[in-house]
Amino acid sequence: MQHDIRQQVVQRLERDYGLKHRPGTDYMRGGKCPACGKKELYTSYLKPWVVRCGRQAKCGRELHVKDLYDDLFDDWSKRFAQTPEAPAAAADAYLQYNRGFDLSGLRGLYTQEHYYDRRLQAGTATVRFALRKGGYWERLIDRPHRFGKQKARFKPGESYAGVWWIAPAVDEQLDTVSELWIVEGIFDAIAHMQHGAAAVSAMSSNAFPDESLRELAKRRAGNLPTLIWALDNEPGARDYIRKHVRRAEAMGFRCRAAQIPQPDGRKVDWNDLHLRAQAHADAAERAKQWEADIAEARYQGDLLLAKSAMDKGLLMHAHDGRAEFHLEHRSRLYWFEFDQARFEKLKREKDVAYDELEEDEERRLRRAASTVYEIANCYPEALYFQRNEVTDESWYFFRVDFPHDAPSVKGTFTASQTLNAPAFRDRLASFAPGAVFDGTGAQLIHVMKDQLYNIKTVEAIDFLGYSKEHRAYLLGDIAVRDGELVQANAEDYFEFDKLRLKSTQKSIRLRLQRDPEEYREDWLPWLWTCFGSHGVVALAFWFGSLFAEQIRETYESFPFLEATGEAGAGKTTLLTFLWKLLGRADYEGFDPAKSSVAGRSRAMGQIANMPVVLLEADRSTPDKAHAKSFDWDELKDFFGGGTLRTRGVRNGGNETYEPPFRGTIVISQNAAVDASEAILTRIVKLHFKRPNVTTESREAADNLNALPVEAVSHFMLKAVRAEGQILAKFAERVRVYEAALREKKDIRIERVIKNHAQMLALLDCLRIVVPLTAEMVETTRQALVEMALERQRAISADHPLVAEFWEVYEYLEGLSDHPVVNHSRDPNVIAINLNEFAAKAAYHSQQLADLKVLRTLLRDSRRHKCLDANVAVNSLIRANRGEGSPIIKCWTFRK
Repeated sequence: MQHDIRQQVVQRLERDYGLKHRPGTDYMRGGKCPACGKKELYTSYLKPWVVRCGRQAKCGRELHVKDLYDDLFDDWSKRFAQTPEAPAAAADAYLQYNRGFDLSGLRGLYTQEHYYDRRLQAGTATVRFALRKGGYWERLIDRPHRFGKQKARFKPGESYAGVWWIAPAVDEQLDTVSELWIVEGIFDAIAHMQHGAAAVSAMSSNAFPDESLRELAKRRAGNLPTLIWALDNEPGARDYIRKHVRRAEAMGFRCRAAQIPQPDGRKVDWNDLHLRAQAHADAAERAKQWEADIAEARYQGDLLLAKSAMDKGLLMHAHDGRAEFHLEHRSRLYWFEFDQARFEKLKREKDVAYDELEEDEERRLRRAASTVYEIANCYPEALYFQRNEVTDESWYFFRVDFPHDAPSVKGTFTASQTLNAPAFRDRLASFAPGAVFDGTGAQLIHVMKDQLYNIKTVEAIDFLGYSKEHRAYLLGDIAVRDGELVQANAEDYFEFDKLRLKSTQKSIRLRLQRDPEEYREDWLPWLWTCFGSHGVVALAFWFGSLFAEQIRETYESFPFLEATGEAGAGKTTLLTFLWKLLGRADYEGFDPAKSSVAGRSRAMGQIANMPVVLLEADRSTPDKAHAKSFDWDELKDFFGGGTLRTRGVRNGGNETYEPPFRGTIVISQNAAVDASEAILTRIVKLHFKRPNVTTESREAADNLNALPVEAVSHFMLKAVRAEGQILAKFAERVRVYEAALREKKDIRIERVIKNHAQMLALLDCLRIVVPLTAEMVETTRQALVEMALERQRAISADHPLVAEFWEVYEYLEGLSDHPVVNHSRDPNVIAINLNEFAAKAAYHSQQLADLKVLRTLLRDSRRHKCLDANVAVNSLIRANRGEGSPIIKCWTFRK
């Protein structure tokens, strides 16, 4: 390892894992293992390529430094500049310090070249190897993550089919070698060469080097070497190994295979094994490590090529010495038993001492003493343990493979279903079509003891979106953490360094476009044409919802958005388009008044950092049974991210589960929200009027409706990947806008100031992701300030029905010089009997709301503050009339 890189690696290992160099030794020890938590982590001090846990039997975790600190092995041209004296400086450094190769035998096999991607407008140095048929293969070495999945490339238009890459030194050995290793990549072949083996690169797992093999067969006629097929240990490559072996055997070659075990699902290739060996300071230890890894790979290769379950079982028995165990062969589950007593009896019958048995004869006797039979017509494999710490629920996640062409299926098993044979059989058949397990309970326990030992644990969340505890966005099969985009692996979870995470929420599907080249930005002028500043405010709210949890954590609130307006004003068009930006097609929201409390709670708990849109239809003719089931005050706690509802946890204790509200609230309806002041102060309100439709606006609306989700949903990924930049901008601007709104004397309610300041700050943040014009920004800012003023006026004013009530009161009181409906003797108090009031209003042809409605609304009266309801009053009106008892029940108000 290069000196300055090594120094940085050592410093980071000390900082991140607590590893310490012990004077007088060649090792760093005492680090905390991220897998088992024990202070058994160690590595070579001189060559810290691989960090290992010392508890090999119980843990055995290995961490490759290139994966831990890839930034140190990333930009080779910057670190090693090309000069006339050193034209391959970066290539040399990459091979020596990143791949761990000794360059003495590699000079002349490669050159340093350059590749430029015009689409990405990015360039990189490459390590280029010439191919025998012409053309070349080259590895990109300067920050290759910029090029996506393309880490290497062939010369366009050239083919390597049928011919392997071979180093001249290996070519010279072909006349005498007894074994020839056929690996996938050039670096794999070089790794074997560094340890004295003859190896060639097929260049791809699906490439069969028939031309090279025919040439070798002619060259070594009658004395062919054994071919060791050592391709990558992946499902597709394993299938190709079997096919290649059959073709090579038909050409007269004897074939074997070698497969590298893949711990923890991490891809390990031959270069990784070379680095593992290089991590030892002593040459003898390096050779010992390589030989041990090769022996294990040969064993795994033998298992791969076993022709029958019996052959495979005998190999495993000879390797492990176990008498009973399960095994997989051709995607079926078998049970193997070796009868030691029968074996001893067969030996006695042969009347030959054990050490005198020939190898073939011993193998025959062991086969005769063995039994193997199928216990499942598929192969179920436990992949990991997933647990939701909050709800105290857990499952084992299984993959089931079939021997026929059906694709693998995956599903969860509870602990009881995993360890109980009848329950396992039923659960397996319920999600894996045609899968049957007919083994015994004892056999299932043995299978699970092997599969569940030291099984991986994956943290599970039961919602979609942002997980505050893990600082990660889980968006279907894509996740983003700290700007890094990660795709779900083959086992349906995400890996972020030491964190394994998945979402169990499957009812919501997001269709997110990962390719930025497919993202269209021409929707913004159409949105402006149709909805103007109101459309941009709604867009800013949708955008801000993606960061609601982070904003609430710092500022303790996030506003609600209300969108009201006449039918046909375009609210549905706007909402469905905004959902497309977040990858959700043909969706607007749900009506809370048509759902139960439990249903609303679940619907609101399914997402995080996304809007929950409440569609409240015009209740002029309400379904009273439903209308009573929802109260706007249910939403109050959600302003600060309160809990949805409390429910018990089924664990025999008294624990409860109180899921927090993680989304944002959008209210869309024709009529204005009729709610308490507590709700009204939480709202940023948009009111849409039915527009004067023009040809241009109609075309813009049609274009918004016609846009497919895949054309605009990259917006969401652009936004969440810029999380750090956006939150920094928000923190900078929100205080500025709060101060500006406080200077406006007409806005007195602090919550109104805070809500609209946050919206103004989000508008500024939106410009990081969307190219808003100066006109759009300025117009929308003015609209938001006016909305704040209007919200203050709306909150200060009475409900229209209450205002109408007081107008009728003033009219009735003005009919006479004496009180008509005010029974109070106190000049500062108004006392009204509502039934009498309604009768007099009707007598004088005055319109008045239903008393049931008024009794609810009058409690929040602002013009005359409500003091009490149905309180006994000594009536001045009755006293003046000389009627009987002057006592009457009235509602009292402060005048």
